[in-house]
This record gives sequence, C-alpha cells and structure tokens, in this order.
Amino acid sequence: MRLRNKPWAEERLNEFPQYVIREPEQRKGKWNEVFGNNNPLYIEVGTGKGRFITEMAKAHPNVNFLGIELHKSVIISAMDLLIEVDLPNVKLLNVNANDLRNFFNKGEVSRVYLNFSDPWPKTRHEKRRLTYKTFLSTYEDILPDKGEIHFKTDNQGLFEYSLISMSQYGMQFKFISLDLHNSEYEGNIMTEYEEKFSQKGNRIYRMEASFT
Repeated sequence: MRLRNKPWAEERLNEFPQYVIREPEQRKGKWNEVFGNNNPLYIEVGTGKGRFITEMAKAHPNVNFLGIELHKSVIISAMDLLIEVDLPNVKLLNVNANDLRNFFNKGEVSRVYLNFSDPWPKTRHEKRRLTYKTFLSTYEDILPDKGEIHFKTDNQGLFEYSLISMSQYGMQFKFISLDLHNSEYEGNIMTEYEEKFSQKGNRIYRMEASFT
C-alpha cells in the first residue's frame, strides 16, 4: 500500500498530546497513571485508521486501549477519530513495534491485537512479519504469563505462517477460525480493512493464542 506523504502530520500530532502520547518510554511502568486507573491494558499493533481500537474502547469501558501505528500519515486519521469520539480509555502511540520493550514492563500489557498486518509475502522479508519469532519474543516480554495474542487477517498465507510460527515458539491456541464471518464467534468488531475485504467475499481468518 502506497502511503500519502503528509509533511504537516508531525506538527499536528504534537498539538494533541492527550490522544497521542509523546515520549512513551517515560511512561514505562506508569500506564495506569496515564489512564488514571488500574484497568487492564490492551494494545493493537498496527492500528491503522483507528476504527477497531475505538470501537473496542466503546464496547469495553473498563479496559484501557493503546493503538500503535508506525506511520504518521496513517495515525493522523486515528487521532482525528479519537478527537471526534473523545473516549477516556483509548490513546495512540506513533512508534515502531520493534521497540515495545522500551515502553512497557513485563505484564503491563494484558493482551495484544494484530489485525490485518502487512503479510510481507517475500521470503527475504520474513523478519518483518509481526508474527515472526522476534516479535513473539517481544510480546512475551510485555505480556503476563499465559498472555494472549488475538490475530485476524484475510491473507491465508500469513495465517498459515503465523500458526506455524506460534506453534514452533511453543504457544497454545485457544481459538482458530478459518471463516470468521460464517462462524458462531460473537462480539467481533471489524477493522476498516476487514469490512472492505469481507465485502469482496474474502474469507477472514482469526486466532487466539497464548504463551505457556
């Protein structure tokens, strides 16, 4: 996907520190202070335009949510959505997922969501996939024991790769669906991509996996 350059994005992000947390490394171990409570903290790695994380925050007011997005040109849209809805239990981070250990202590994050991540289909790009073993190690370091990853994609190849990667890492699967929208799963909240792909007839794959 080609991203449109928005040279003004950095300045605008700085105008709304109540929504986009700047210098998050200074919040490590103190996220309960950021949200003003001790509720569980769920993060979405690759939050895109923010629909999923915002709707999740609406549906679960007793959970705190952080949407993590690398690209400023994308997270701007998520921030604009937050400005519109003004929910107290959701914030955004404009950071690289490689650096999550710098922002969270062990067990400070209660759950990780990965939704419609870039599949990086070429073999030489395997290490960039968000379910590659180095990323799994990072998630394990910030989640509690038996912490969970919830993963959705329309890309069969990435889903199969992720099942293998997580299995080889020693994770256990609590839920697997090869056709989410035609399953009995309840409470699904769609992302922008999910709505677009499912309307085209694409099958949606979903899993819940936990560290042992």
